[in-house]
Amino acid sequence: MILEQMIKRAIASVNASGVFTVNFPLHKGDDTFMSNKQFEKFYWPSLRKLILALIDEGIMVSLFCEGSYNNRLEYIGDFPKGWVTWQFDRTDMSNAKRIIGNNCCVVGNVPSSLIAFGTAKEVKDYCRKLIESCAPGGGYILTGGTAVTEAKPENLRAFMEAAMEYGVY
Repeated sequence: MILEQMIKRAIASVNASGVFTVNFPLHKGDDTFMSNKQFEKFYWPSLRKLILALIDEGIMVSLFCEGSYNNRLEYIGDFPKGWVTWQFDRTDMSNAKRIIGNNCCVVGNVPSSLIAFGTAKEVKDYCRKLIESCAPGGGYILTGGTAVTEAKPENLRAFMEAAMEYGVY
């Protein structure tokens, strides 16, 4: 019953706004919150149904995965190509791209701590490595792993410079 209500509300929201995508923050599905067996039984079936129902309505789905989803990657990539984006916080991005990148867009995951406390060189190097490992073949968006509330201006510049220098197709 809850799942059906979520689907109806998401569709109504899209219809009211005219936007063709919905975003979901996923706070409780990470590797440390439950085992794979629990994920398979309690979490994934309803989330998968929600995503597929929205895709069937022509709605793109964007999910933000707080925490680590390294153990979830084998589950989450089985969707029609071009309909789902997964933004990762603390997931191995090379593995994410390799495992789900053929069907889903991989997004993330420059740590907010690096942007806030690292050097401009560290930020640029980190961004370059992400782009080199995730961008080939398309389907990658460079962004922070989580929201950045404090940042050095020079680090934000380094982030943008790396995107422009290494991330242009």
